[in-house]
Amino acid sequence: MTSSPRRIIILGATGTVGVRALEIIKESPVQWQICAVSAHSQQQQLSDLVDASIPQYLTSDADDHQRLLDILQSGHYDICLNAVVGAAGLPFSEAVLSAGCDLALANKESLVMAGSILMSLAASNSATIVPVDSEHSAIFQCLVGETAPIKQLLLTASGGALRDMPLADLATATTAQALAHPNWDMGPRITIDSATMMNKAFEIIEAHCLFGVSAEQIKVLIHRQSVIHSMVEFLDGSIIAQLGPPDMGFPLHYALHYPTRTQSELNGFDIELFSELSLDLPDSERYPALALAQQAISVGNDAGAVLNAADEIAVASFMAGDISFGDITKLCADALTNCCETKCDTINDILAADLRSREYCQLQLS
Repeated sequence: MTSSPRRIIILGATGTVGVRALEIIKESPVQWQICAVSAHSQQQQLSDLVDASIPQYLTSDADDHQRLLDILQSGHYDICLNAVVGAAGLPFSEAVLSAGCDLALANKESLVMAGSILMSLAASNSATIVPVDSEHSAIFQCLVGETAPIKQLLLTASGGALRDMPLADLATATTAQALAHPNWDMGPRITIDSATMMNKAFEIIEAHCLFGVSAEQIKVLIHRQSVIHSMVEFLDGSIIAQLGPPDMGFPLHYALHYPTRTQSELNGFDIELFSELSLDLPDSERYPALALAQQAISVGNDAGAVLNAADEIAVASFMAGDISFGDITKLCADALTNCCETKCDTINDILAADLRSREYCQLQLS
């Protein structure tokens, strides 16, 4: 008997993650039905990437945005890959989980901004959030079948493009230098965030929400090779790690096929890649963004939304040449100190905090 196709919606289909997901689906032994795809504005690129028989091509204009929310809320699919960049992805995550569908989440901002709301939605609607970030995918995989208490989570970080730049030169690093990531091929914002380590600050917040551990139970380690994607230490001291080449195809393949593992075209073990693996503690002077994660978790409420919005504004300003590399984290710290106000019970509360932080940062830059 032939099984039914696995129905999927892909949001952000023309980005790095979306394009890779389409490649994985094409090579997969599983039969797929792509129900809808979206892109921010690249309609022609979207048409070039996917088969013309797909019923829904959607962009970011207002009409398409509402149609997409309606499609997501209908629940007529099995899993949605949310690879939208930035805060714009949050309403889509909410819609997927409200419909009781599984969410393959590459939009880390969703959990940074509204982690407790989304985790509650997932639980109440029997939906699963399967993380696509390599670090959280690693932890997710390490915890499958485990019931023992977690002692700590060990999040690994490459250190970004500027990890070896002298501290004296760091504040004035150029855009080109910050975008030259040594290990990963990612979009510009996350590559800049890797250089500041703001991405790791966000991942601390994500891990806190996803896995129900305190900020004090999450430790960041510099791992230059990006082969150990993260580790879990249990109460008895045993440590489980998930390893693999630095290729987003692996966590994507796992998330799209979850809860089963299926054959792939990906190449795993490579003796040269695995022969020398190192771990070091991060330098707080080089990466002051890490402390902001602890602050945001301590403040709670709207702090994650405030921090994310400030980072979006700061990175865009840096990319435009309006502020220095060193100013990115400073602006984020300023917003986190001055913009957090209220308890957030709804996504609308979160989006209001997001807007408040953006307006504050724009005012500081004017």
